Amino acid sequence: MLGFLIRASIVALGLWLATVWVNGVSIDTPATLILAGVLLGIGLFLLVINAGMVGLVAWMLPGMHVAGFGSAFWTSLIVSLVSFVGSWFVGGKGKVEVIVRRR
Repeated sequence: MLGFLIRASIVALGLWLATVWVNGVSIDTPATLILAGVLLGIGLFLLVINAGMVGLVAWMLPGMHVAGFGSAFWTSLIVSLVSFVGSWFVGGKGKVEVIVRRR
């Protein structure tokens, strides 16, 4: 469960970055951002499916707005990249992993 919450937080970070970098995407409140992160965190497999998921989440949540498929696609790309990088720090069992370099 902890791993899912961490992944959902990482997805929410990706969504926030998408609102900054992608024209046509906005999220009104932090609660909407968190809910969108949880809903998108359920399935991040393919960009096109994720673009559809972004549009679906925006349709479900009144505080999230996506102008069209292009905006949804670029948002899904950013969220996927941020999630990919974030997953380096979360192990398979959902535990945060710290890499220690010994000399």
